[in-house]
Amino acid sequence: MHSTSRSSSELKFELRHLRYVLAAAEQQSFRRAALSLSVEPSTISRRIREVEDEIGAALFIRAHSGVTLTYAGERFICRARQAIGHLTEATLDVGAIGTGDIGLVKVGLMSSMASGFISELLNTYSSAHEDVRIVYIEGESSDHLPAIKQHRLDVAFLTGISAANDCEAAHLWSERVYVAMSHRNELCEKQEIEWNDLRDREFVVSEGQSGSEIHDYLVKHLAELGYSPNVQRHAVYRDTLMQIVANGRDLTLTSEATIAARFPGVVYRPLKGEVLPFCAVWSRNNDNPAVRRLLSLAKIISKRCNSCWTMNRSQDPLVWGETGSVSAVPLRNLDPSK
Repeated sequence: MHSTSRSSSELKFELRHLRYVLAAAEQQSFRRAALSLSVEPSTISRRIREVEDEIGAALFIRAHSGVTLTYAGERFICRARQAIGHLTEATLDVGAIGTGDIGLVKVGLMSSMASGFISELLNTYSSAHEDVRIVYIEGESSDHLPAIKQHRLDVAFLTGISAANDCEAAHLWSERVYVAMSHRNELCEKQEIEWNDLRDREFVVSEGQSGSEIHDYLVKHLAELGYSPNVQRHAVYRDTLMQIVANGRDLTLTSEATIAARFPGVVYRPLKGEVLPFCAVWSRNNDNPAVRRLLSLAKIISKRCNSCWTMNRSQDPLVWGETGSVSAVPLRNLDPSK
């Protein structure tokens, strides 16, 4: 059977030729179509004839009074209008992506979103960019850095300034380190914990969700005191880890933003002098405009929050408030048992 179908790559006329056909159909005249498009009537007539020759069918019945569509022309016009509409939508859609108004951002996290900088940043960004979808992936630095290089992640928020090839990093905020313990633990009586208080203590960490970072942090600081800590790893999420802490004598470390999430029987105490820097890490080859906007907003919020930290650091202890600002809160209010 002979097929009359032709692939789009075989068609030789241009998009402007379609516009000539549409204008002629709307104006029912080559002359009026030419006036509406600011071209010569002969150009309209010649280009439409080329389209007809290319597709193998007459689109118009020509007369001295004007032109009318043939049956083939009516069908062609219907599809041509759809094609022009799709192209217009595609242009506007991609243009919005290019300005960062719509799109997709894949964010790597290792810190809690319950409060603090991350919470304020992502809430503010989502409110201003409702058509940008944010996908969250939790993990550790060892997971996030390769994902950024391979463009499986757009940006990750990590502890420390992570130097890596093909990656950019910017310090955005800092959080105090807290010790999480059972409300029955004798360390609850202290207003602030020192490293010497943690000698001979047992610790628990998650195998994921920053567990490796916490383990290394404990080993490093306690080794300086000549002590090798007993750190047990559990394949559990944070909620279960905190239940383990609440039910026993095991301790764990957490960052300032995470203490907004309360767990029955768990008390938080600041670890004296310990502050964790957090940074954003992204690929210098990432040209996602939505990510650029997110990073710009992050730097604006960073300046404000760092000013807050400087003004309030003399007040003890410091915690992130519900809105993400730094505020002084009485230590007893952090006790679920009080």
